[in-house]
Amino acid sequence: MGFREDVRKIKALADENRLAIMLSLQHGEKCGCVLLEELNITQPTLSHHMKILCDSNLVNARKEGKWMHYSLSKKGLSAFRDMIGIYVRCDCENGDNDTGSCCCG
Repeated sequence: MGFREDVRKIKALADENRLAIMLSLQHGEKCGCVLLEELNITQPTLSHHMKILCDSNLVNARKEGKWMHYSLSKKGLSAFRDMIGIYVRCDCENGDNDTGSCCCG
């Protein structure tokens, strides 16, 4: 993966509604109708946010009748954690810094 894909995933969480959706889904799968009530947003707005979260592989979607059900993607979240870890890591933490100075204070 490159920077472009990493940015897309980071941007997926750079929105209040999408963060609220992620927190809500931590309690398990939810129907879109439940998310609509919890977030007090319109159906087109929910669809927009869910498309972004699903396209970033952070959320899974499945259709049941006329409703969509959403859940967190364990594989996607694990990949996201690994990706973020690359950017927030400090070589000092691994003992890889030979200069004797620490970049993170």
